[in-house]
Amino acid sequence: MERHEAIAALVALGHETRLDIFRLLMQAGPEGLPAGQIGERLGLAPATLSFHLSQLKHADLITFRRESRSLIYSAVYPVMNALLAYMTENCCQGDAAECSPTSATCQPKERHETPARARVR
Repeated sequence: MERHEAIAALVALGHETRLDIFRLLMQAGPEGLPAGQIGERLGLAPATLSFHLSQLKHADLITFRRESRSLIYSAVYPVMNALLAYMTENCCQGDAAECSPTSATCQPKERHETPARARVR
């Protein structure tokens, strides 16, 4: 994945509604969901849904196909996998195998300072 592609994908996923749509489509699997069903499940007006679907499509994170009068949207798994690989390619000083959530060798150091929200000002 090129840097500009990663930026486009992260920008698209950086909006709460688009992230919700994308996660719903990831859960739906390769068969995808009709646009109307996405809107119903997330409580989105058709115009709002259309705008966000367009942004995700522009970032190549989703695709669609026409079935009769319906548009069926689905996540593009290879693009998501490429984004994850791009984000972790230099993890743990280039050893991506050590960058798993359960790895004890490459975990952030614990900080013993009070979080900014909890500080008295």
